[in-house]
Amino acid sequence: MAGNKQQAQNQAKVFSRRAMIMGGMQAGLVGTLIARLYYLQVVESEKYRLLADENRINLRLLPPSRGLILDRFGVPLAANFPNYRAILVAEQTKDLEQTLGDFARLVPLTERERAKVLRELKRNRAFTPIPVKEDLSWDQMSQVELNLPELPGISIEEDQKRYYPFAGLTAHILGYVQTASESEVAADSDPLLTLPGFRIGRNGLEKTYDRSLRGSAGKSEMEVNSVGRIIRQLSRVEGKPGADLVTTIDIGLQEFAQQRIAAEQSCSTVVMDIFTGEVLAMASTPSFDPASFYRGISGDEWRTLNADMFRPLTNKTVSDGYAPGSTFKIVTTMAAQAAGISPSFSVFCPGFYTFGPMRLHCWKKEGHGHVSMADALKHSCDVYYYDVAKRVGIDAIAEMARKFGLGQPTGVDLPGENPGVIPDQQWKISTLGEKWYPGETLVAGIGQGFIQATPLQLCLMTARVANGGFAIKPRLFKRYGAAGSDEAYPPLTVVNAGQESDAAPKMDVKQEHLAIIRRGMDLVTNDQRGTAYRRRIDIPGMEMAGKTGTSQVRRITMSERATGVRKNEDLPWPQRDHALFVAFAPVHQPRYAISVVIEHGGGGSTFAAPIARDILIECQRRDPARRNPNDEGGRREMP
Repeated sequence: MAGNKQQAQNQAKVFSRRAMIMGGMQAGLVGTLIARLYYLQVVESEKYRLLADENRINLRLLPPSRGLILDRFGVPLAANFPNYRAILVAEQTKDLEQTLGDFARLVPLTERERAKVLRELKRNRAFTPIPVKEDLSWDQMSQVELNLPELPGISIEEDQKRYYPFAGLTAHILGYVQTASESEVAADSDPLLTLPGFRIGRNGLEKTYDRSLRGSAGKSEMEVNSVGRIIRQLSRVEGKPGADLVTTIDIGLQEFAQQRIAAEQSCSTVVMDIFTGEVLAMASTPSFDPASFYRGISGDEWRTLNADMFRPLTNKTVSDGYAPGSTFKIVTTMAAQAAGISPSFSVFCPGFYTFGPMRLHCWKKEGHGHVSMADALKHSCDVYYYDVAKRVGIDAIAEMARKFGLGQPTGVDLPGENPGVIPDQQWKISTLGEKWYPGETLVAGIGQGFIQATPLQLCLMTARVANGGFAIKPRLFKRYGAAGSDEAYPPLTVVNAGQESDAAPKMDVKQEHLAIIRRGMDLVTNDQRGTAYRRRIDIPGMEMAGKTGTSQVRRITMSERATGVRKNEDLPWPQRDHALFVAFAPVHQPRYAISVVIEHGGGGSTFAAPIARDILIECQRRDPARRNPNDEGGRREMP
């Protein structure tokens, strides 16, 4: 009995100890939980309150309206147009294939569009809106709206799309917009680029001034649940629209120039104000439709454009370099005068020039006889320039060429500018690892050999000759804001050649030397023996002064000269000569400069000069100083 009592006492002691241990553990656990709750709810309360708010309120960026691009008269060249698009939220439809099929019966969907929708659905959550079809017409939008009860998950949104009313007429100037690539998003800190479908400038002025045109984002505060689904909108602040950009372009003149060169397979032209550097027209053919890049160019379209031998995607005025041919004789003449060669210095041209074992030919087989400096420009005598080039040397010619804007970027506000090539002795050593040979100087004197210049550079060269030696730079940007018609075209009588101006620094050249060049160019077009006399402007007060150029792209062999040189039109297109012409007008009070380059086009006087003549007539006709008071100045409304 006593043994049982002792055993009971021992069991009670063990139980008490265990109870105390368990109680202590429980008390410790409760204390830990209380301490943790105190830490979370009191010490870290501010942190978790913010986290809870961020989970509840979702900030979303709102895309701003892209700035317009206008011509100098205020005509829209790039505008925004309402865009109706259909979107799909997958979680709101039970049968995705049926919904897409029903939608396609109202609005046709290509296989490419359908595949894109399915691809996007796989990449995004079921409640994320996916674009199904963009750029719906009013009728299509109305049809979808009327049938929404039978199209679960489909809805209509309205935003803006980029619209280029003149399409290919301005494509090379404006460029286009396109959605940003992943690398562009990573490289650009602007949060706008993270928006699905947000487009940035990809080329032309759209790219150069993209930051100003795109504006800044707005924001909306949306109440969402834990998985990100929108409950309601709490607030909304619209974004700041992009700045409107006024260009120097006259769309009426641009349209005329583009249409004038449209018949040529590959051609470009630039018209510039010689005192301000404002580009009035810049045309390149063939062109392309920038709208195809906005909507998403297909692989077949892209391959077709890239495979085209005439390169429609290239703005030839700034990106292509050509041997300037005889238009470069302007530079050689200036270098000769700077070296002390008198304008009265004459050379006898028998039709060829002998230099050691070499015989270099003049374009005129029977020769020009005795020619002075102005006559050499008028007749474009090659022999004269072989002789003076040998006397002056390549380094002096190259130095003068750079003064007139050749062999270096002009600074025009367009991407992809080709700097061209103006060779000298050091250039050949550093580029080709070879010394310069004297015979190469003779070839350079007539604008052949290594020399390369863009049509824009040739226009700039001509403008600097015509304006009396001001180092203007070409530009397409006029200002931000609305266009002002009162200053759209500066009056013709504002400034005379050589007159002091604050617009550009004065070049280190002599006025009397420039006067000889202008006189020679006058003879080219207005003297009966000039190379472009038949292409002259015969309207009183509108006369132009110019310089023809025909640059070879192949070497004519001695055997071919003996048997007869094949005519240009008998050669394959890639082997034909380039046709060039530069000019300024009016002759006695210069205001406008032009260059025309027809790739593999033949003779400059025959093919390029008539284009320049017609464009310069139209340019002067549009000038306010000549305009009929009842004329609207050729202003264009957006079609």
